[in-house]
Amino acid sequence: MGKGISKSIDPIEGVGANQILGNLDASGMRFGIVVARFNDELTNELARSAFQCLEKNGAKPETIDLVRVPGAYEVPVIAEKMAASKRYDALIVLGVVVEGETQHAQMIIDTTGQTVLDIACRHQIPVINEIVGVRTWAQAEARCLGGENTRGWYAAEAAIETARVHKKLG
Repeated sequence: MGKGISKSIDPIEGVGANQILGNLDASGMRFGIVVARFNDELTNELARSAFQCLEKNGAKPETIDLVRVPGAYEVPVIAEKMAASKRYDALIVLGVVVEGETQHAQMIIDTTGQTVLDIACRHQIPVINEIVGVRTWAQAEARCLGGENTRGWYAAEAAIETARVHKKLG
């Protein structure tokens, strides 16, 4: 089985269904990005790569709002407010939680993940969750550093494509 998703957004051959596909054209769309400051040497890179991806795919800087919060646990309340505003075509939430010696990290990942999903469904807006949960700092660096290979870049691509599908579905 392959890893991750394909960059191709082509119809699946041999499937006779009406296939509704997105694309990576961010022009004319508004995006909100909520970034946790905790572990900022990594979250700054996630935010930078998400912003660069949106821009590369046609979003204008003035159509992207980037909001900073102290940590991952504070992300959902701001994402909720942004989703409720109906100003955005998609939201991206970014953070890094590295496991310590207690269950605190897992609790943060579980609760923020469920809350972000609830926000997306309640407000009918794509909310791409890249609050990265890892066991080690090396794993965090592997997911957060490296431009187009980061979870920030992936989140931006997922936001664009999902927002396009969402618009097509009316």
